[in-house]
Amino acid sequence: MDHEDLRQWSKRAADWAADYHAGLRDRPVRAPLVPGAVARQLPMTPPESAEPMEAIWADFERIVPDGMTHWQHPRFFAYFPANAAPASMLAEQLVNAMACNALIWQTSPAATEVEQVMIGWLAQAVGLPEAFTGTIHDSATNATLSAVLTMREKALDWRGLDEGLSGGPMLRFYASAETHSSVDKAIRVAGIGQRNLVKVAVDGDRAMTGAALAAAIAADRAAGLVPAGVILCAGGTSVGAFDRIGDCIAAAQAAGVPVHVDAAWAGSAMICPEFRTLWAGIEGADSIVFNPHKWLGAQFDCSVQFLRDPGAQVRTLGLRPTYLETAGREEIVNFNEWTVPLGRRFRALKLWFVLRAYGLEGLRSRIRNHIAWAIEARDQLAALPGVEIVTEPRLSLFTFALEDEAATEALLARINDDGRIYLTQTRVDGRFAIRVQVGSFDCCHEDVMLIAKIVEEMLASCLSKPLPLP
Repeated sequence: MDHEDLRQWSKRAADWAADYHAGLRDRPVRAPLVPGAVARQLPMTPPESAEPMEAIWADFERIVPDGMTHWQHPRFFAYFPANAAPASMLAEQLVNAMACNALIWQTSPAATEVEQVMIGWLAQAVGLPEAFTGTIHDSATNATLSAVLTMREKALDWRGLDEGLSGGPMLRFYASAETHSSVDKAIRVAGIGQRNLVKVAVDGDRAMTGAALAAAIAADRAAGLVPAGVILCAGGTSVGAFDRIGDCIAAAQAAGVPVHVDAAWAGSAMICPEFRTLWAGIEGADSIVFNPHKWLGAQFDCSVQFLRDPGAQVRTLGLRPTYLETAGREEIVNFNEWTVPLGRRFRALKLWFVLRAYGLEGLRSRIRNHIAWAIEARDQLAALPGVEIVTEPRLSLFTFALEDEAATEALLARINDDGRIYLTQTRVDGRFAIRVQVGSFDCCHEDVMLIAKIVEEMLASCLSKPLPLP
């Protein structure tokens, strides 16, 4: 295959993509397969000779689309979406064609400088002070890991980078049980140890309070341990919990402990001023992560980390051997020094395209619609016999259940096997519950209203089967 072939096949791929998205509502959201079904359709040995593109394309169409869970489906109400607006897909095509590696400024000047400007645009969009800067990671997991490593080194006065952690003080980090598992992973990977991630008790609204955080920090200091960092939750994955952001930041600052805020999903909603009360006091944070790929239409992967002062993170993660220097420009920004990976994709281009193609007001309208439709879906579900709302909507996320746990599990299985919508589960105070999260870029009111209709149908189906029901 050469570049002239690419011209032809790229046009065909664009046509396929348009048809694929146009036909998503006719597909089941989740592939009705068993493990191994796709692998069994592939040869077990690689080809020795080149194969014609027609054959490759035919196999793609035969095997792949029907073997996918369709994340761009307008009735994908599971997890949080990994949205891909058309403008974002177009930008990614251009990035793929240039195939750059933006590891330092001189290897991709435009990639570096567009990223700097996009961080500024997004900081303004969510209402952060001008002092914040930042960078783009692949996912919130790596952004949180970068923050944890930085907080670790600040607590060790940067000795850990040279001496390692052996024989050093016992460092402690603080988060609530509502925090995403990526926080636990970052603590493990950073060598802190799971036992040293203190899960602070939450109040009746599932929020960590400043008083509870202050007490946990004081107790550790009294025991001779070293408080190193706080990780706050702004929109938990399970039920959308928000810590008392301002109070917790004030408590951490009083104790001299830096703060990272995980707003991976909910941060996008802060482009709407009316929702910013949920993270009031955020301007005091040292680090914040949110994912434009979850709700703003910039397709995966695109996770933004805002930093009040990047110096500590650059000192922690930055290395500049001679082969990564830009002659005569010692103070230039090289974003690989802000992140764990050395190699970097040109992720900022899709942000530039999306923000311009839809505008903040267009994106706000989508988010406001999703939240309003989620509340309407909640009301419809609450009206169904036997259905209980377990947690009320936080932005566009809520949970429901039946009285009997086995019946709730059976209901979820029936819903997802039906294929018209896709929901996931969580546990709320030990109780199995079904999550509903509205956020697909192309969903409409009719798609969301289908949730209660399908639940009602599946409940009626369950009544005719020997399944436990309330």
